[in-house]
Amino acid sequence: MRSRALWLGGAILAAFAVGILAGAVSLRPSEVWDGLVNPASPSASIVRELRLPRALLAFAVGGSLGVCGGALQAMIRNPLADPYLLGLSGGSGLGAVVAISLGGGGRLSVPLAAFAGAMLAIALVYRLSLVEGRRMDVRVLLLAGVVVGAFAVAVMSAVIALSDSSQLRNAFLWLLGGFGGASWQGLGTFALYATIPLALLFANARALDLLALGEDSAQHLGVELERTKRVVYLSTGLLTAVGVATCGIIGFVGLVVPHAVRRLWGPLHRTLLPITFLVGGAFLVLADALARTVVRPLELPVGVVTALVGVPLFALLLRRTLA
Repeated sequence: MRSRALWLGGAILAAFAVGILAGAVSLRPSEVWDGLVNPASPSASIVRELRLPRALLAFAVGGSLGVCGGALQAMIRNPLADPYLLGLSGGSGLGAVVAISLGGGGRLSVPLAAFAGAMLAIALVYRLSLVEGRRMDVRVLLLAGVVVGAFAVAVMSAVIALSDSSQLRNAFLWLLGGFGGASWQGLGTFALYATIPLALLFANARALDLLALGEDSAQHLGVELERTKRVVYLSTGLLTAVGVATCGIIGFVGLVVPHAVRRLWGPLHRTLLPITFLVGGAFLVLADALARTVVRPLELPVGVVTALVGVPLFALLLRRTLA
């Protein structure tokens, strides 16, 4: 276990080093270090104002998406569950595309519209999942998320089809995700909204262990089923909404990372969730670095990179799990 922790710590440090070194402008390690410690250094503006907040924001978003995936997979008892399966990406994408098509492509209007769309999707999916008055059925929750997401994507496609070429390009770039607009302000805003949902998910780690065994078993062992399911769903929904509003739609992190961590560290969520946060953060920092360098000086959307990397990884994990 200690050797794994050392490997994990080294991997996180290496990911941050790559994330700060990578970019359209090549920097030597000595220039990066000089930019970090010396505000008057020629590289200070690049390192301090561009790459460091970008790497930190990618780490925070990736970790949060990973935790959302791990929590949802336990609550729904479905290994394919992830934040975007519940209609959140469709709702947030629809909000952003509507804002762009109406000419509101500013730095604040698109994230606010994406957040509003995600919150509307959360409320609608939650309301559809209630059965017998006030009881949340996780099977209905999953189906409701798929239906709401499909409807939002259909409306979004219609809006994009009626938009002009410049709006169309902006919409697609946003929908595929990226950290080009990362800043210290954006990092602070994300941290402000993400801290409480993350704390609630970590605090419910034992309840998630029991939920993974089945609702009847969890209830017999003292879990308040309806309260726990509401807390988990609303926390993961808020985290996903803030992440999408900050950097666009980035998939596969919440699906792949929990599976990989579960194989190496086991299924107990007291360990699984914090390590998933660290691994998911490092994974997205590296994906962002790859997006900036593979076709330099152009930049690929991060969502494309996570899909290209995540699909083979998930296929490999799935094959080993079923073997």
